[in-house]
Amino acid sequence: MNPRPHIDALRGSLDLLVLKTLSLAPMHGWGISQRVQQITQGVLEVNQGSLYPALQRLEKDGFITSEWGVTENNRRARYYRLTAAGSNALGTELESWRKFAAGLEAVLRTS
Repeated sequence: MNPRPHIDALRGSLDLLVLKTLSLAPMHGWGISQRVQQITQGVLEVNQGSLYPALQRLEKDGFITSEWGVTENNRRARYYRLTAAGSNALGTELESWRKFAAGLEAVLRTS
């Protein structure tokens, strides 16, 4: 059996990754994907085709806001920022993820 690409593991956890990344600092979309790749040392790569719909969904839900700004390369980009509701959602998502990971780990430890 060939190992499945890490993108399968990323599915379902993208909102959590975006919220957590934006809790560190406001960032544009490309920066979010680069930060996730950097933190995970390339294990996870955020697909741009999935990232922007997630950003739109999170903004619609009031978890993030955005405004236009200028990047360090003097390019215009939309910067995203976590809201108070997003910070609360991040806490809930983290707790849920940790319970899921603990449950998965418990199953994997069985022999």
